[in-house]
Amino acid sequence: MSTAIKIALVDDEILFRKGISFLLQREQNIEIVFEASNGEELISSLNEVENKPDIIVMDLKMPVLNGVEATRIIRNNFPEIKIIALTSYDTKSFITNMIHVGAVAYLIKNTTPKDLIHTINEVAKKGFYYSDNILKTMQETIVSVKNCKGNLETGFLSPREIEILQLICLQKTTSEIAEELFLSPRTVEGHRNNLLLKTDSRNIAGLVVFAIQNEIAVLAI
Repeated sequence: MSTAIKIALVDDEILFRKGISFLLQREQNIEIVFEASNGEELISSLNEVENKPDIIVMDLKMPVLNGVEATRIIRNNFPEIKIIALTSYDTKSFITNMIHVGAVAYLIKNTTPKDLIHTINEVAKKGFYYSDNILKTMQETIVSVKNCKGNLETGFLSPREIEILQLICLQKTTSEIAEELFLSPRTVEGHRNNLLLKTDSRNIAGLVVFAIQNEIAVLAI
């Protein structure tokens, strides 16, 4: 039996949070390790509990410490924990800001239970997951403000690295990329680590942002 995905839920709307908790606890491969009503409570719990979550499902607008600031702190102090934003805000600025500070998925609160569970499983498997709509928003927003890295220098990334980066943007797993390119998973992981170093990205989501900025992403949208 595979290890359960450990989840923390953070939302100041108690009824909504309890509803999500009830929904997720019905899944055999998901375990709720704790709940919090704001970012400060979340950080406090992370510092205290031994059984830390793999994934945090977090609201953005909360009292005391909001989801954006909490995500920024967690990215620095607990980089191995993945954050899924679950919010009623669907504007481009909110989406791109959360992704830039470290969210690896972004869901709107009117999403279906099936989509939430699918996103959690995809994040657990791949490290990130963006729906077609979120990818489109990222592409539109990032390309429109493209300025930070400019054009890629010749030879900055090898043809193989570009190929792997494009497959990452199509949200393929390491094993899927290895199979498609006739490489070993270990070789793919090596190329992925090189991409993280070369692009100064902290995670796979950062690689996707980099690829969009430099117009080398192939997106299934």
